[in-house]
Amino acid sequence: MPERRVVVGSTVGLHARPPALFVKAAAAQPVPVSIGKDGADPVDARSILSVLGLGARGGDEVVLSADGPQAEQALDELAAIVAANHDG
Repeated sequence: MPERRVVVGSTVGLHARPPALFVKAAAAQPVPVSIGKDGADPVDARSILSVLGLGARGGDEVVLSADGPQAEQALDELAAIVAANHDG
């Protein structure tokens, strides 16, 4: 299963606006996607409550994984959202 390790770019982490953007993009993907942090079980990337529950802060590394024929494309798109600074 393809994976991407991504450092959260927003100083606020995956809280407020950044997770809403991420979850919306994850829900639009043609393949299932999960997100997790080391030491914790991965969660469904389409669930805002699950993503918020990760407690990912700015500078934390998260692991995105997807399965299916378009997994690489989905991971590229979602990794860019996580890595971007949405603070401004």
